Amino acid sequence: MMIRILLVLLLCCTAQVRAEEDLTPASAPQVLELQVDRIDAVDGGKMYQIESSGTVAASPAAVWRILTDYNHMADYVPDMKSARVVARTGDKVIIEQHGAARLLFFSRDIRLVVQVHEQAPNKIDVSLVDGDMKVYRCRWELTPVAATGGTRILYSATIEPKFYVPGLVGASLVRKDIAKMMKAVLARLDRTD
Repeated sequence: MMIRILLVLLLCCTAQVRAEEDLTPASAPQVLELQVDRIDAVDGGKMYQIESSGTVAASPAAVWRILTDYNHMADYVPDMKSARVVARTGDKVIIEQHGAARLLFFSRDIRLVVQVHEQAPNKIDVSLVDGDMKVYRCRWELTPVAATGGTRILYSATIEPKFYVPGLVGASLVRKDIAKMMKAVLARLDRTD
C-alpha cells in the first residue's frame, strides 16, 4: 500500500511539473531542444545520455567568453552554489563545482572536480576527475548562424550518478533539471552585459 501511495505522489508531482511547463505562452518561440535517454551502464547501473541545443542572438565569440568564465557559472546556472578554477595549463582547466541535485522534496549536495579541454573557438569538453558521479562527460559545441550572426549551442552529456535515482521517474527528473539549466544558460548567453 505504501508503495502505491509513493507512486501516486511521484506521478502527481511529475504531472504538476508538466502542467507548470505547459503554462508557457503559445506565442513563445521554442528555442530549446532536449533528448534524455536512460541506458544501461557497464557496472549494472543506469546512465543518462543527454542532447540539448538552442540558438541565441549572441555571437560565437561572446558565447565563448561567457561559457569559459568558469568562476562566474554559479551566477546563472541553477542549483550551482560555486565554481572555481583550481588550475589552468594552456587549454586545460581544472574546476571544482559545488551544487545541489533536487529530487522532489529532497536535495543532495553535489561536488565535482572536472577537467575542461578548451578547443577554441567552438568546443569545450568536460570530463570527471573526482566527485559525486561515476561518469560525467559533456561537450559544448558552438556553431555560427550566418543568417543572424547568432550562435547555435549544442550540449551533449553522459552522466551516471553515484547516488540512487528512481528508475520510474529518473529520466524525467534529469530532463527537467537539464531543461532548467539550459534555459538559464541560453538566457545568460543572450544578455548583453
